[in-house]
Amino acid sequence: MKSIVSAKKKPARRYLGNIWGDPKSPLNKREYAPGQHGQRRKKQTDYGEQLHAKQKLKTYYGNVSEKQFHKYYVEAIRRTGDAAENLIGILESRLDNLVYKAKFASTIFAARQFVNHGHVLVNGKKVNIPSYMLKAGDVIEVREKSKQLPIVIAAVESTVRDVPGYIEVDSKKLTAKYTFVPKFDDVPYGAVMEPNLVIEYYSR
Repeated sequence: MKSIVSAKKKPARRYLGNIWGDPKSPLNKREYAPGQHGQRRKKQTDYGEQLHAKQKLKTYYGNVSEKQFHKYYVEAIRRTGDAAENLIGILESRLDNLVYKAKFASTIFAARQFVNHGHVLVNGKKVNIPSYMLKAGDVIEVREKSKQLPIVIAAVESTVRDVPGYIEVDSKKLTAKYTFVPKFDDVPYGAVMEPNLVIEYYSR
């Protein structure tokens, strides 16, 4: 288990940020990359900054596949309004992300597995697709037979994270209503995210 936890922390070290807001992260005390030469970081090119921003945002949402991420970009620029804001709204509407943000799972990776294993209902129906897109007003619920799982109880009782304002959670019934699609400033990122650079990366 320890090796798995360490593996999940590697992306945070690679992208120079405590991207999930882990209070135990060593990056809370240093802002340079790991390793002997971490403090001598070269200035990145525009392309390098855009790629870095894309990889960091992909990692935050549980290492979304490149194919899926590009699909979200295409949808973001198709919609009216600011493309970067649209991209964040799409990513936040994923089922695995909302299960994580509602504190029904301790990590985004655990949330994805939790959904895959059929522990979650959306509007009363079982959904086992982590990338399933929710709309404002949809309700997530942990299945009755899964509510006493130790991993669920531990996640709900954890004080490490707060539930963001766009989700209304009933921690006794283990239900969560997605009240509105958030804007970038509504999302409690643990590190600086730059979705505008992601849009620039794909727009090249």
